[in-house]
Amino acid sequence: MKIKSMLAAAIIGVASSSVLDAAVGADQAARLGADLTPVGAEKAGNADGSIPAWDGKGVTVPAGWKPGTEYPNPYPDEKPIYQVTADNLAQYADILSEGTQALLKRYGKDGFRLDVYPTHRNVSQPQWYYDATKQNATGAQLVADGQMIQGNVPGVPFPVPQSGLEVLWNHMIRFQGVQSYYRYDSYYVDANGKPVLAASADNWFEYPMFMEHYKKRNYGSTDLRYAYLRIDYLAPPRRAGEILLVHEPGADYTAGKGRDAWQYLTGQRRVRKAPSVSFDTPNPSTAGTSTYDDSYMYNGSPERFEWKLVGKQEMLIPYNCNTFVFEKPALELLDKHFFKPEYVRWEKHRVWVVEGTLKSGSRHIYGKRRYYIDEDSWTALLGDLWDGKGELWRVQQMYPFIQWDIPAPGNTALGAYDLKAGIYSINTKPNPGTFTQGFDESEQFFTSQGIARTGVR
Repeated sequence: MKIKSMLAAAIIGVASSSVLDAAVGADQAARLGADLTPVGAEKAGNADGSIPAWDGKGVTVPAGWKPGTEYPNPYPDEKPIYQVTADNLAQYADILSEGTQALLKRYGKDGFRLDVYPTHRNVSQPQWYYDATKQNATGAQLVADGQMIQGNVPGVPFPVPQSGLEVLWNHMIRFQGVQSYYRYDSYYVDANGKPVLAASADNWFEYPMFMEHYKKRNYGSTDLRYAYLRIDYLAPPRRAGEILLVHEPGADYTAGKGRDAWQYLTGQRRVRKAPSVSFDTPNPSTAGTSTYDDSYMYNGSPERFEWKLVGKQEMLIPYNCNTFVFEKPALELLDKHFFKPEYVRWEKHRVWVVEGTLKSGSRHIYGKRRYYIDEDSWTALLGDLWDGKGELWRVQQMYPFIQWDIPAPGNTALGAYDLKAGIYSINTKPNPGTFTQGFDESEQFFTSQGIARTGVR
């Protein structure tokens, strides 16, 4: 696959000093809102017009939509402009990830394809987020071997990135709103094409870093968290009553200051710390088809990999997947070996390509991982994962949508393909009619004491 850098400022590789990347100068920061969007994407469209210019207008709110509810497809009348199949794969190889090509080669004869729609650059975000991002351009820097960001405020930390690790951090602490709740059913589909329920749960997200009373604070300190996640499991029977609570740091994964996680286990009737909810521990909600740090494409400490900025390129990626996320139950999306193509919307966008190689002396089931990160939202939407022998092993897909009332991009549902086992999974896709913005739970709800009090006895 041909990768070409499209920003002269991109520096390939990551330094190993204590201060990895300094903030950019005022001349580079001045590009934000000029030739770059307020968050650092290229404003202009591409040469052939298949990627339009960004205008910041977002989307037209569908008639009858009620604030706080799930988001219907804003383009219901659009049809695919072309399809990519195993037969014409070579024609589009330059705009396909290695993982997408592998899926077409393996499952194309069974009907796997990409339905490609017109591209809409509809990501927009609040003005306060744009202002904070511009401040970060000249103020934020990576320190402590990339485990901490210094001098940042709640916005994109590195809108004019100088390294792969900066791009990865932009993904990890991206703005997705303030609070959301939904119920989901997670399935894996075995090699024979049989769907099996892996988990059913209630899911709450809260993002303290972006709440009103935190916006103007420096969130590199240990007393402020990027996200609180609470999952109350309802099924299968062996997991019913379990609770998982995660506190994700805002910008500091140095020793003793990273993720905190707790589990309530019905069999033990107590809450315990859960340090294993990290890195390559298999995620039971995907029946082992992905790891905890695969969740939401990539999350958690970046310490075990050397991260390289490969470049930037045009690519077909899942985009504006409102129908997939909100309109159909998970079971209706599942074919024998892949998600039904008619429900997955693909568009051409520019992406940052970031590659992580396992550090010498570090342990992980993946020897290499590559992410394709949307320039407009800083969200990783495709992931290719290799084993220790250098063989492509797993392929990930995120299915993003637009939250026009916040405004912010949203991403909940994650698909994962295991090429070796011939199985795939869908995790954290909201059940229709359950997604809401905002809830009335107290701060106690997201504490270890809170899950102990509400745990099933």
